[in-house]
Amino acid sequence: MNKFFSISSLVFCFLISHVTSQASDGWMTDFELAQTKAKEENKSLLLDFTGSDWCGWCIKLKDEVFSKSAFKDYAKESLVLVELDFPRNKKQSAEVKKQNEALAQKFGVRGFPTLILLSPEGELIGKTGYRQGGAEAYVEHLKEIASGG
Repeated sequence: MNKFFSISSLVFCFLISHVTSQASDGWMTDFELAQTKAKEENKSLLLDFTGSDWCGWCIKLKDEVFSKSAFKDYAKESLVLVELDFPRNKKQSAEVKKQNEALAQKFGVRGFPTLILLSPEGELIGKTGYRQGGAEAYVEHLKEIASGG
């Protein structure tokens, strides 16, 4: 019975940590877990530094690009998505705040939204932000960055 309880507890803890590392629509919030996933799946990481509840351009990017099937399909095939949020009204754990601030400093984030594309190994490929044109144009823009163009 103790063995069953131990295994059940371990599975429960794993599931809770996995669920809490996810934001909405497949976006992860735990950078280390996302990096591991990117390596395992040989996908690039797309880091979205956002102010999800106050930044107008961030909200516009989410509505015009991230919520659309053209982006979702491309991301599912090619990217591991990481949301690094700097909200004003949403609650975040101290651990998430510390992680997000450290990554913003590491990548020189000065405004929102800032998107960073990293290789599966974590090497910087490129930086971008909000762009007009919708999801299809944004996917093409990301492909261009990924190809070094």
